[in-house]
Amino acid sequence: MVTMLLALIASSCTAVRVVTHTTSDDPVDLPAGVYHVDPPHCSITFDVDHLGYSRFTMRFDRASAQLDFTPQAPEISRVTAVIDASSLDTNVAALDRLVKGIDLLDVEHFPEIRFASKTLQRTGKNSGVMTGALTIHGETRPVSLTVTLNGGAPNPLTGDDTLGFTATGTFDRADFGLTNWYPAVGTTLHVVIQVEFVKPRPAG
Repeated sequence: MVTMLLALIASSCTAVRVVTHTTSDDPVDLPAGVYHVDPPHCSITFDVDHLGYSRFTMRFDRASAQLDFTPQAPEISRVTAVIDASSLDTNVAALDRLVKGIDLLDVEHFPEIRFASKTLQRTGKNSGVMTGALTIHGETRPVSLTVTLNGGAPNPLTGDDTLGFTATGTFDRADFGLTNWYPAVGTTLHVVIQVEFVKPRPAG
């Protein structure tokens, strides 16, 4: 009976924390430190022109990333990310094999896509343009992403410090030597990233 009562109390407290949960989009309100991506809350999608009819959307299902966050000077914060190229998902199995094959990504020889930020130019309280080095198919080129800090706060379910961001950008796949299938498939890629970074609570 006591165990059940404690469980009900804990459940009730958690529900209250969730209902009353708020976040801040002002970096100075948030804890500094090294954060790591929370895989279940990471979405990396991109779209490309398909025969002039529509923009076909694909995604990567597996990625890791680290954020070294400096709230008092967000412009010196840095991000590194690694995407598992073989986790590409077009929702069409036959197309998955083609895109991951030698005609395009060639994931057997180039298994990772990497990004390392270099600069962040603030454009607002919670926004900026991040420029960094993107490596795809063995080629490294500069790219820029428009980044927005959606909000940060301790997660009401875990207590871990959590930061959420949206990043968008465009780049030309031809810059990375990926020219096959043009013009049936366009070369300009539009990328959308939704991601949560987590800094676990200290033990104890």
